[in-house]
Amino acid sequence: MALQNLLVIASSILGRAGLNPTNPSLFLPHQQPRGPKFSSANAKRNRPCQAFPGIPGEFVLEAAPGVRRSLGASLRFDSILGTLFCTNRRVAFVPDVPPGAKAHPRCSFLHSEYDVALPCIGKLVAASSVSKAKVLTASSSLKFVPEELVLYCRDFRVLHFRFPESGLEPGAFRVTMAIARAQESDRDVAAWSDPTQLRNLENAQRSPEEEEDPAPTLLFESLQDWEQELRRLGPAGWRVSVANERFDMATSLPRYLWVPSQLLDNELKRAFAHFNQRRIPRLCWRHPGGSDLLRAASFHAASDPEKEDTRAVEALLLAGHARCVVVDTVADLPSPTEIQLAHVRLRTLCLPDPAVADEKWLSALEGTRWLDHVRACVRKASDVAVLLAERRCSVVLQESDDRDLNCLVASLVQLLADPHARTQLGFQNLVQREWVAAGHPFAQRLNLCRDGDRGEAPVFQLFLDCTWQLLRQFPAAFAFAEAYLLALHDSSYVPFFSTFLFSCQWERSRRGQHRAFGQLYTPVNGWRDAPNLKILPQASCSAPAGGGACLPSIWTWALHYSAQQRAQFQNTVYTRASDGHTAPPGCSKLKATLSETGAVFLLARGALAPQPHLFPWKNGSLVKKGPWRVPSSDSLSDQQGWPSSYPALLGEVLVPACVGPAIQLWRRCYLRGSPERQHGLFPPTLSGLTEELELLQECLNDGHWRAAAPPSPAESEEAGSPLSPSR
Repeated sequence: MALQNLLVIASSILGRAGLNPTNPSLFLPHQQPRGPKFSSANAKRNRPCQAFPGIPGEFVLEAAPGVRRSLGASLRFDSILGTLFCTNRRVAFVPDVPPGAKAHPRCSFLHSEYDVALPCIGKLVAASSVSKAKVLTASSSLKFVPEELVLYCRDFRVLHFRFPESGLEPGAFRVTMAIARAQESDRDVAAWSDPTQLRNLENAQRSPEEEEDPAPTLLFESLQDWEQELRRLGPAGWRVSVANERFDMATSLPRYLWVPSQLLDNELKRAFAHFNQRRIPRLCWRHPGGSDLLRAASFHAASDPEKEDTRAVEALLLAGHARCVVVDTVADLPSPTEIQLAHVRLRTLCLPDPAVADEKWLSALEGTRWLDHVRACVRKASDVAVLLAERRCSVVLQESDDRDLNCLVASLVQLLADPHARTQLGFQNLVQREWVAAGHPFAQRLNLCRDGDRGEAPVFQLFLDCTWQLLRQFPAAFAFAEAYLLALHDSSYVPFFSTFLFSCQWERSRRGQHRAFGQLYTPVNGWRDAPNLKILPQASCSAPAGGGACLPSIWTWALHYSAQQRAQFQNTVYTRASDGHTAPPGCSKLKATLSETGAVFLLARGALAPQPHLFPWKNGSLVKKGPWRVPSSDSLSDQQGWPSSYPALLGEVLVPACVGPAIQLWRRCYLRGSPERQHGLFPPTLSGLTEELELLQECLNDGHWRAAAPPSPAESEEAGSPLSPSR
């Protein structure tokens, strides 16, 4: 061991002196060229380390063998021995294989259990028994050799690494400082999507025995995807418009839109200027009963519509119906700033340091207001879903910019009312259509580039929490399990996939994603293939053999999750006909209200008000008459003798409970960094015990534990003797 340590130190000195340029593990972050300025010599010199299964373009900065990763006291075992790597893309821990044990199959792209991407690191703390723990940054100077390294991740994981006192002090110091410098230097999105580093990424990581997905996720970047999904919903009265195919109408909208069939594209273009960011009303989902769910931005206050413009906007809002209900999502739901504030408080509370006393923990959880925001979103979506199920009308979700809360509510409504959205394929299509293609600003909300914290807000994570609430209340109605939602939550902080890396299709197209590297653009025809250039396959986005590359989609789970992990995505109790209480038909009071007066109504703050004019600026007021109170799904259930604290079914529509303890903390996600608190505050669940048993069995199979030899009879007799010195 001492000889090995001397070799590591000697290699480091030679590498820094320029005498060993072929070892990529000896380059410091500030010495490494970045971006497209790589020369052929540098690219050859910084090839991936042979001992570490890296991805194309990834190289090892520092490595420390003999590191122990703590696994938590609740799992009744201490740690796993292995090697800690710091690369230009992530921090990875590779467990050692015990002698005589079979090597554990490891995913070479990104192992979800032992690895963390650099943008996912929220805080890095080095600790020692002779000095106070210190939070490290790129400019920090560490004056002690760390004995323990703690990584506080943005996905609520807390990774503990211990460096034993066995002559590895130089390696512990170097790998700690390499992580501190790398986490603040890797902020360039262009470097993640550099074609010279990501060529044939998916083909290089896919195993030969991996089967192709028979039904790939629709990316909604081609006309065929939109037409296929519209045929599933029912094409009556709707068509796919190509008015925004070149993004000349609205850059934040997708290329193709679902609009009423009777509205021509020339008429449609007259409506763009009357909405914020030119985000016109368009179809999201069609209820089998005939109702339509639409989404749009708020009306542009400075627009001056003409008669033809008014006719086009009216055709979009009514969508062939006699009545239209405009749902103001901003009035009842938290703003992105409030969501971010609650999420920061929740993260501070759930982290083990500093710890909150058990008797004050639940009250502190209520003070974060995170569960209040989850409850408000679930209740709002439930009201809209019941409205769509009971009335044949047009329901328009309206938000100031139509890029945050509309994504959340539109997705939750479809989860409640569409059984297809509750399958894994349907859920992925839903996220791709209502979030990625619709233009949710992932780059700003997730802030993977660490460009300040202005605009950061985990709106998508709030949606995943709401989905988990529905999964917990209706476990048999969903085809995917909690492990799938947890994997999607963690993958949103990984910058190796294009799904959550950009804010809209226009931005993705500018970066060269999902199109061949070298396509030509003309003002009339848009993007067209250059001669003798192969088009990228849309479902996988793998690079052509002749050149060009792009990042894969997050839905290629085989790249970063093993077959055993993906098997846990499936819900074993899933059934199309879920057991539950059926709500009495006609329990909603919206029927009489909608039929009394007016064609356009505004639903905000639990009040339904008729609108005397289609455009609110015509009379200078959104609400002219007094609002009529509309009971929520909770109060409606109380009037009908249906307990509001119990989830129910209204046909195929799930009606969740939203009061009191019906909304709970997602413990498996938020309390991963403090398992002792999780087991101390909450009673154990059957699923939690089953998961713990499976994890223990997996560790036994991998050889992390070694059975101790039974003591000899002499040793047993000596240990049990009252005259033993140990006693």
